[in-house]
Amino acid sequence: MVIKQKKEGKALKVDCNKEGIEKASQIVENGGIVVFPTDTVYGIGCNPYNKKSVEKIYEIKSRDVAKSFPVLVYSKEIASQIAHFDKVAEKIAKKFWPGPLTIILKLTDNKLKESLNLKDKIALRVPNHNCTLQLLKRCNCLIGTSANVSGQSSFFDPQECIKNVENYDIFVDGGTITSKGESTIIEIENDEIKVIREGSLSKEEILDA
Repeated sequence: MVIKQKKEGKALKVDCNKEGIEKASQIVENGGIVVFPTDTVYGIGCNPYNKKSVEKIYEIKSRDVAKSFPVLVYSKEIASQIAHFDKVAEKIAKKFWPGPLTIILKLTDNKLKESLNLKDKIALRVPNHNCTLQLLKRCNCLIGTSANVSGQSSFFDPQECIKNVENYDIFVDGGTITSKGESTIIEIENDEIKVIREGSLSKEEILDA
């Protein structure tokens, strides 16, 4: 495996292969910050149970701490250990996961309430990207927010991402991402689907589920 040193820091750059994924997962397990490709944009993440790592991502993104981070999970089964799924959420997840849909659900994992400073809800997604899923297979779940300073555009090109994002520990290069943009975010209240942010999936596509 060829590991390249990032000029302006100590971050490693690895390819999206078995060795790269293994190295990235080790760094995450040790509290590190990873930048990685997803099916929507390049993301930045860490172990969501590690409060210090979570705080570092807030700093990297210059993000308001009042704005919670979404979490990427390897599977619906793992998501079910974190949050409660009602019948509508079950149906939606079955149709659109893996995929560009983030679902806000009732949080049942008290450890995540503490580490992510959440009250009673969490935004979860299973991404449809082999590289991300291989990383999640090792880590189970990751904070999965776009790898850009808050208020700036998301990155699809790895070189642009590397130029503009700082203070992470490892970059997993998955090449240029081709997508319709960020994930659509929904919340389900009283069996009704409420679109919080329309992204790659339209409201009509979701309501037709």
